[in-house]
Amino acid sequence: MEYEIVIGLEIHSELATKSKIYCSCTTEFGGIPNTHCCPVCTGMPGVLPVLNKNVVEYAAKAGLAMNCKILDFSKQDRKNYFYPDLPKAYQVSQFDLPLCVKGYIDIDLNDKKKRVGITRIHIEEDAGKLIHDEWETGSLIDYNRCGVPLIEIVTEPDMRSAEDARVFMESVRSILKYTEVSDCKMQEGSLRADVNLSVRIAGEKELGTRTEMKNLNSIRSITRAIESEAKRQIDIIESGGSIEQETRRWDDEKGLSYSMRSKEEAHDYRYFPEPDLAPVIIDANWLDRIKSTLPELPDERKKRYIDQYKIPGYDAKIITASRETADFFEEAVGLSNNAKAVSNWIMGDLMNLMKNSECEEIPFSPSHLANLIKLIENGVISGKIAKTVFKKMFETADEPERIVEREGLKVVNDEGQLNNIVSAVVKSNPKSVEDYRNGKKKAIGFLVGQVMKETKGKADPQMVNKLLKDELES
Repeated sequence: MEYEIVIGLEIHSELATKSKIYCSCTTEFGGIPNTHCCPVCTGMPGVLPVLNKNVVEYAAKAGLAMNCKILDFSKQDRKNYFYPDLPKAYQVSQFDLPLCVKGYIDIDLNDKKKRVGITRIHIEEDAGKLIHDEWETGSLIDYNRCGVPLIEIVTEPDMRSAEDARVFMESVRSILKYTEVSDCKMQEGSLRADVNLSVRIAGEKELGTRTEMKNLNSIRSITRAIESEAKRQIDIIESGGSIEQETRRWDDEKGLSYSMRSKEEAHDYRYFPEPDLAPVIIDANWLDRIKSTLPELPDERKKRYIDQYKIPGYDAKIITASRETADFFEEAVGLSNNAKAVSNWIMGDLMNLMKNSECEEIPFSPSHLANLIKLIENGVISGKIAKTVFKKMFETADEPERIVEREGLKVVNDEGQLNNIVSAVVKSNPKSVEDYRNGKKKAIGFLVGQVMKETKGKADPQMVNKLLKDELES
């Protein structure tokens, strides 16, 4: 039988506010355990929370960027469950009246658009972190993360493959970074996802029984977990079994998931309105001010780059995926007036070097790349030498002119000097000279290579070709 995979995601993103959602404690990552917390975020008796206005602003901004409707009246609720890293034994979240509803993101899949619906985006507080003793004598709790503000982005079950989920996650991450709502550092847990997945026979309308895999903190983990869980469910159905609705834990090292507990329903959490917090009422003028601060988003920027700079759609998509890279591109193009060259350097050498070095930020300025392009255009260095300069620029952040001067990389275009080298190469390679004079014109390529070798790649190739032809045809 042919099966269809049905996927929905619940994405948790820590917001980039300086302080927590209900107190003034720092949201800074790390720190000595239990030093970024206070009686409010650890739920001590008698304390009262105060909602951080910036949390609402950031969440509304994310909702607007994802085409959501922002409710002018929402509230916060207590979600009750006992877990060691939740000191109050409840989490303040939003249940029936979330801040943002009915949004969507259009994703690109093989040059086709697919719309993934967003059911809701709500605000909530993060829990602490359990640290399991490697000797298995117990677990420790770090409450620094308690009360760090989150938004939870809940999608419709509109995705049908691991690839759909990968592209959607990349789109969400890009939007959150463009709007500066979150730093999206998945390695620090500031962006993570739960995967809800079921399978059904292709063509059926009714959804299958779903499982949920919790707290996947890399896009690679998400795609691997989806592929593994889909196979597991199909194998069970094919062997005559039935799927249990449950929460599972994904082990990325082993490539396997394990059952944690039966999946809770909403009533199991005994939601009720948070009595210590007033409803969230959004003023229309305030929301308009937030809307006016939205930047040009990745899709809009991609279309503009294709129209304005005439670069390929694939290049525009990759460059605009990161706001930092897109800003770098635009500034370098403005300084060099050569969009194609800037795009080629970013898509080729820069992407490779960043991937191989696991570098997350471009280590030199746009003016460095613009100046390198001008050095090539002005004949100061060759394209081949430029690659050497670019690598050194990446490693040292030095200006390209300084690297060229220090390393002695300027193009050799002194006609007298090159004439002597050409004469010596012609004299030492009689076979190639004879081949050329007998009509094998391609033989000149070998001779050009020998001249370039003698000059360590610094000779002007056009001048070398001209001088060789003069010598060979005289």
